[in-house]
Amino acid sequence: MKAARIVQVLATLFIFSLSIGPLSFAQAPDGPQTDPPPPAAPVKTLTPRPAGTGATVTVPSGTRIGVVLENGISTATAKPGDSIYFRTSFPITINNKVVIPVGSYLRGEITESKRAGHVKGKAELRLHLNTLVFPNGYTVDLNANPHSTDSGKVKTDPEGKMTGPGGKGKDAETIATTTATGAGIGAIAGGGKGAGIGAGIGGVAGLAAVMLSRGPEAQLPRGSSMDLQLERDLELDADQIHYSTVVQPNTVIVQPAPQN
Repeated sequence: MKAARIVQVLATLFIFSLSIGPLSFAQAPDGPQTDPPPPAAPVKTLTPRPAGTGATVTVPSGTRIGVVLENGISTATAKPGDSIYFRTSFPITINNKVVIPVGSYLRGEITESKRAGHVKGKAELRLHLNTLVFPNGYTVDLNANPHSTDSGKVKTDPEGKMTGPGGKGKDAETIATTTATGAGIGAIAGGGKGAGIGAGIGGVAGLAAVMLSRGPEAQLPRGSSMDLQLERDLELDADQIHYSTVVQPNTVIVQPAPQN
């Protein structure tokens, strides 16, 4: 019995070796290995973006910024909430480094627009600048008001209110013209007495014309130069402002103000 059991075990092992033998021989390479194994594919790694330094540059309150107006403004059509656009015309530097280059854009709005009265009162404008966009797209909140303008007919007070010219000279000219015209017509019709009557009628007509017409508008044509003044410190991200050269602004043609 023991001998039969041993024979059975050996037969089983022999059959098992025959079943796995072909597989092992099939997997073995033919002949010696002369070629090196193929290199492993490199693992791609994403280069992380450099972290910002967190440094800031402060443009102090009271700094004046030279700008050029991109769209004309007139109290005849302007109303509160209308957008206004400027472009910087001179660079701002801190520690010999350009921090606000020429060609940066500013956006603001009209906060008050009042036309001149029929008898008295001058036209008035108030502007406020609230956004600064750098040439590279970096955008910051701004708090600035106009300080002065090159428009001789518009005056700016320390609070940023812009006032148009008065109309007294024009009113006097209107009355004088209509008075003279009336006197001439009266003289033709009735001699010296008629001239006096005509002058009176002409004066009344001139006064009526003044009463019905408004004073001059406050107008800033496109291309007007202006100084803005920062009302608070302007904090800039130092990693966003790298300007080694100052570009020249595009030419803006100054449009003459329409005559009233």
